[in-house]
Amino acid sequence: MEPTDVPVDPERRALARRLGDRCRRTGRFTLRSGQVSSTYFDKYLFESDPALLADVATHMARLVPEGTDVLAGLELGGVPVATAISLATGIPVAFVRKEAKAYGTAKLVEGLPIDGRRVVVVEDVITTGGQVAVSTVALRAAGAVVGTVLCVVDRSRGVRPELDALGCAVVSLLDEDELGPA
Repeated sequence: MEPTDVPVDPERRALARRLGDRCRRTGRFTLRSGQVSSTYFDKYLFESDPALLADVATHMARLVPEGTDVLAGLELGGVPVATAISLATGIPVAFVRKEAKAYGTAKLVEGLPIDGRRVVVVEDVITTGGQVAVSTVALRAAGAVVGTVLCVVDRSRGVRPELDALGCAVVSLLDEDELGPA
């Protein structure tokens, strides 16, 4: 499902405006992908706002595929989003590190077991999907059945070759253009 397939309602449009007003920054920014952009979506500004995060979770809960067993929040930004969606849906959550720590449990995936379960990967912002693809491969290696990635904002404009190669559907609440003018 692409963002244009998501029904547009006044509440969702107002949420997009609120997110854009709160989180969109202009300047010169180097993104995780290495791309340089004149706009940046500072996701931590909505993730740290309880009311705004709750509204995002309410809207995203509607996008979680039926039959999902576990939501997997990616370090760092996907963790609060997945947790909020978990609270809104009652679906358990697991937390995915970028790399396993060398101490403690030394796990890459913390929280609920994922082996043999239908897992939806949750991320805050996707530009190329590179880190999401790396984490999806790791989740699958740990036994998770992953076919869907759910994100708040999709900046990719549909160009996500690594996720496409993995056969993952990307479902986004909003795309960058819906956030309004910079």
